[in-house]
Amino acid sequence: MDVIMPQLGETVAEGTVVKWYKKAGDSVKADETLFDVETDKVSTEIPSPVAGIVDEILVGEGVTAKVGTRLAVIRVSGSAPAAKPVGAASVASAIAPVGVALARGASTQPLRAGAGERLSPVVRRLVAEHNLDVAQIAGTGRDGRITREDVTAFVASAGATISAAIAPAAQPATGSSQLPLNAVRKRVAENMAKSWTTAPHVLQVVEADFQRIDQARRSAREAWKQREGFSLTYLPFIVRAVSMALGKFPRLNATFNGDSITLMKRINIGIAVDLNFDGLMVPVVKDVSDKSLPQIAREINDLAQRARAGRLKPDELTEGTYTLSNNGAFGTVITAPIINVPQVAVLSTDSVRKKPVVIESPEGDSIAIRPVGVLAQSFDHRAVDGAYSGAFLSEVKTIIETRQWAQDLQT
Repeated sequence: MDVIMPQLGETVAEGTVVKWYKKAGDSVKADETLFDVETDKVSTEIPSPVAGIVDEILVGEGVTAKVGTRLAVIRVSGSAPAAKPVGAASVASAIAPVGVALARGASTQPLRAGAGERLSPVVRRLVAEHNLDVAQIAGTGRDGRITREDVTAFVASAGATISAAIAPAAQPATGSSQLPLNAVRKRVAENMAKSWTTAPHVLQVVEADFQRIDQARRSAREAWKQREGFSLTYLPFIVRAVSMALGKFPRLNATFNGDSITLMKRINIGIAVDLNFDGLMVPVVKDVSDKSLPQIAREINDLAQRARAGRLKPDELTEGTYTLSNNGAFGTVITAPIINVPQVAVLSTDSVRKKPVVIESPEGDSIAIRPVGVLAQSFDHRAVDGAYSGAFLSEVKTIIETRQWAQDLQT
């Protein structure tokens, strides 16, 4: 069976094989980690699709191959060895070697002898930059592998922080230092610049009263945390509200194709996840409109945790139709997000703060203290106009403010 370079994102055309965990002649189990691949968007482990014997490896470590390229051949148990393909030379010519320093990160400090045999590129770089002994770090990843979070936890327990440890050395007042961009940051820079210069961005902002959501969260907080193992944030409520509104405003759940707009039937919402200030990744919660609020909350938490640990599956980064960026945890007030083209809109959710608001009622107006959040949407003016975007935001606001969220948590 052929092992091919997987598609690791909608716009990703190639990937770099960073490390093989098997060599020709080795046996491999189904779903056992076979190799690490790094793209400009993600660094991840790729499991073996079948159980068998690795007949041959066609693409070596540190080599970049296009999506769909044959990387290796696995002989399924009981089958005859595969004949070496005549076109192997053509496969080799279709791939381009890249520097090992780029594939493995910018660190110049080598790992200690015999250590780090099962480290991902991101973890390898952190270990080297901290000058750590991997034998002292307990791995919680697949097959006992050490994850990024394992390293950060180890450093924290030693009384340090990642930010302090990797900060550039102090320089004289007149000096400077350079911080090389990693592969993820480079691609983010390229994609954001392309989007900004391609799509005419327009920003619209509304404020929403989160009182009903806040009440639902408070009433369920302790039971939820005890049952699920993580805190219930505002984010799944917002994702649920956005998915409902997109059902009424399909032109925002779409892609722009130059002379046409493709309306997407599925509502797949990408959630921007910060990788500990090392770049960002956008895993996708698919078919959101078909899922309950608890399902959405669990999936968002799971995707975010695995994104930071480098354990996302390739198809979890594809097929997004709308994107949501959540910066509220940092106390931001308004963020003007950049669209993930060819999508036509992106929503930023900023901090929810208590504010005095006017409450209208048949008995007259009154002032109350309410949790108020800002929803800021950037949209592609080629695809829709301000009235359409504004009506969508108004619908999201209405859903947030009037839905019986406590009942949604019971489903």
